Amino acid sequence: MTEPVSLEDLSRWTGESPERLVEWRALGLIGTEGVAFTSEDLELAGLVQLLLRRGINLEAITKASWDLGPEMAAYIHLLFPEGVPRAYAVAEAATLAGLDPDSVRRLTATVWPGRSVEWLAEDDITLLRTFKFSLEAGLPEFAVIELMKVYADALTRVAEAETRLTGFFAPQIEETGPTPREAIEAYRSGIERLFPLAAPVVDYFHRKALLQASRLDVARNLAEQLGLATRSDVPGQMEMAVAFVDLSSFTPMTAEMGDLKAAEILQQFSQLVRESAAHSDGSVVKQIGDAFMIVFPQAASSVACLLEIERRVANETQFPAVRGGIAFGSVLYREGDYVGSLVNLASRLAGEADRHQILITPEVRKGAAGLPDVEFVPAGKHRLKGIADDIELFEARVAGARAGDRVVDPVCGMELGAGEVAVALTLEGASQSFCSEDCLRKFVVSPERYKP
Repeated sequence: MTEPVSLEDLSRWTGESPERLVEWRALGLIGTEGVAFTSEDLELAGLVQLLLRRGINLEAITKASWDLGPEMAAYIHLLFPEGVPRAYAVAEAATLAGLDPDSVRRLTATVWPGRSVEWLAEDDITLLRTFKFSLEAGLPEFAVIELMKVYADALTRVAEAETRLTGFFAPQIEETGPTPREAIEAYRSGIERLFPLAAPVVDYFHRKALLQASRLDVARNLAEQLGLATRSDVPGQMEMAVAFVDLSSFTPMTAEMGDLKAAEILQQFSQLVRESAAHSDGSVVKQIGDAFMIVFPQAASSVACLLEIERRVANETQFPAVRGGIAFGSVLYREGDYVGSLVNLASRLAGEADRHQILITPEVRKGAAGLPDVEFVPAGKHRLKGIADDIELFEARVAGARAGDRVVDPVCGMELGAGEVAVALTLEGASQSFCSEDCLRKFVVSPERYKP
């Protein structure tokens, strides 16, 4: 049985005025006249707020609520089966957790940005007690707050994937599509199946990832103690190789071949990048579109990784060319990410590189000098956006490597081997090869558009 919630508490939790909540109750959106509010009404009120922010007016929300009937309330109850106990003011919650109110506000403002943090619940107090335990274990407050934020961001992404994939792949009820009530019920059933799955899966991947991260950190600490790496007095500052790698023709390919084909290529590229990074003790920090940021403890491993990616991509059929950039030096670790001028430099190098080219700084060349079967070719001085001085760059490549016999589709940017050319055209003495007749037609209509 759910706990009763007063109108005043509902107002505190939602940030809505009591008058506004009474209006919603009169419309049948929350609560029942003459009956106390419940925890379900808190979540229904949150849903109404979200719909209003999306530009859906109260009249449309009311109609949808009537159309869905009890299914919506059942859906809300599934997500929040335990109900919501009474609200605790920050000072009271801090006392229960053994913290001072200012510490509580600093934590909650960071972990729950945009949420009212003057009123907390039992599960919030449980988190505060974990916070206090971490402080007593000797971790500084700023480090614990940063870790909590990383947890929040990572698990928010997990929750988004759970709910969206459940919605995308919920079974169709009828050939004509499900009714609103059937869609809600199918979605609710999908979410219900996730509950027993989440905890063991999250625990499994966390344990595996923690072991790997710990190995890398132990190796880094040992290298610092032996004088093989520089130890900084600044918390979170370390020497790393930072690499960016992407597909050189991904944007035109997406424009010409469509999002679905681009997604297939990207999925294949993502798997390839992550496998190559794992082979070289690299960590994929982030992916933005087709661009990946990878960090390495050593310059040599970063060069080996990007050359492996280049080799594997070059062997794919009908695939865009890869390009990348690597810089080595000091970075700052903040909120699960790496920041600093070195990161910006590595990103600029990848943007400056041509097809099949890996551009590196002199520091990377020096650190990777012992790599077998790798040569470093001077690439001259480059003026990079946002970098004050010209920088002497080198190209890292497999020793003795020669340009292959692959050709490039001028429309979509795909690289094609001899047996992959669907159709060819000679125009004004120049031969052009295409992956499909569709690309040929687009080229014939406006060849000037696809000049290199």
